[in-house]
Amino acid sequence: MHQRKLGSQGLTVSCLGLGCMGMTWAYGTDRDEIESIATIHEALDLGVNFLDTAEVYGPFTNEVLVGKAVKGRRASVVIATKFGFTFDEAGRISGADSGPEHIREVVNGSLQRLDTDYIDLLYQHRVDPMVPIEAVVGVMAEFVRAGKVRYLGLSEAGPTTLRRAMKVHPISALQSEYSLFEREVENEVLPACRELGIGFVPYSPLGRGLITGQVKRAEDYAADNDNRKGIPRFQGENFDRNMRRVEAVKKLAAKKGIAAGQLALAWLLDRGEDIAPIPGTKRRTYLRENVAAVDVVLTPEERTYLDEALPPVSGDRYSEQAMKMIDRG
Repeated sequence: MHQRKLGSQGLTVSCLGLGCMGMTWAYGTDRDEIESIATIHEALDLGVNFLDTAEVYGPFTNEVLVGKAVKGRRASVVIATKFGFTFDEAGRISGADSGPEHIREVVNGSLQRLDTDYIDLLYQHRVDPMVPIEAVVGVMAEFVRAGKVRYLGLSEAGPTTLRRAMKVHPISALQSEYSLFEREVENEVLPACRELGIGFVPYSPLGRGLITGQVKRAEDYAADNDNRKGIPRFQGENFDRNMRRVEAVKKLAAKKGIAAGQLALAWLLDRGEDIAPIPGTKRRTYLRENVAAVDVVLTPEERTYLDEALPPVSGDRYSEQAMKMIDRG
């Protein structure tokens, strides 16, 4: 699999990564550690060397799983992890905290859970409005100087925040949601990344499974077992309207003899050499399907269709509370 450069500091990753979140968190309870580890191993065998995790996924258990999976193969893997949340006694998110001492504590915790001496790419998971980004990046940079972190990133940060952060230490990557169902970053965020020389890592490139069509409406998910239950795009009439968009994607995919998800990933890969999507899966079957998208080529007519002819997206991508944590300053 060919490689892509993220930023100008030397970070190189496979053009397609693997989001590991669903292996321990967020999407239902049908988890299988053996299959998850097998999926990571097969990803590495197929050339997917960019693994994405975070302390919040579990919390904590996802980093342990990734660390276990890459044992003996660490040198060939690019591990990205994230910090920035606090948790209650039940492990639920209770708030944000990017205070200096908290960062030092949680990053050292991530290193222990991942069972590694260094983190390749360290992200602030969400911008903390209570802590200046200069202070946050300053502490993150301490880990770079100590050799415990190689590259720095931010997640869901806006253009102003990115510019301020870059004055403290180079930012190699921004991770934000981007897909055929979520293109808001094209307005200001992606242009700012390109102006500053920051690579872009789209998460939820398949719209949390929506683009594949193999999902249920929010009302059909069990309470507390799946994050999609609280997402407006999966609720009521929004879901029905969005499935019409899915059908339009499927129509073109069928003409090309590929799956809708493969078409959506090919579209993202086609947006620029500075983009490395991280579709998540916990099963080898879907991993193989996703990897095959790397070889899909779009014609100019197909690009136009995907850019201009699809029905509009309906509903927000997060709950009202979660949307408040998205920084667009």
